[in-house]
Amino acid sequence: MSIVLDNPVAVRRAAMDLLARREHGRVELARKLRKRGAADDLIETALECLAQEGLLSESRYLESFVSYRARAGYGPLRIREELTQRGLPRADIEQALCDSGIDWREQLEATWRRKYAGQLPGDARERAQQGRFLSYRGYPLDLIGRLLRGIDID
Repeated sequence: MSIVLDNPVAVRRAAMDLLARREHGRVELARKLRKRGAADDLIETALECLAQEGLLSESRYLESFVSYRARAGYGPLRIREELTQRGLPRADIEQALCDSGIDWREQLEATWRRKYAGQLPGDARERAQQGRFLSYRGYPLDLIGRLLRGIDID
């Protein structure tokens, strides 16, 4: 039996259940509540209250998301795109990426070492393959090029 989200208490409870599992952005949380059948006016009221109480925080969500995706081996370009698709403001995303304190060059090298065991490409085909993989992961092309030419390797 599904819960009917037709009053402020039910909407707040559903929002808190979602927030208890992990951090959410305001847009993402509103979308999930709307999908569960909550009215827009009830959603906005509930989200405003949660934000005022400090239970819903865009900055905390951004910090958590950037950290999680970076640990999974993704670069700043991919993370930026994923957050943009989730409806977060570009300026907030840029600030979160800067505040993360992540050394993207080091992160790139760790991802490359995990995937290719630290073996520089032997020919153009291998270089292109490794470059495509790292580019897909969201690392800047200039860093990829330096890495694959052996400039940044210990």
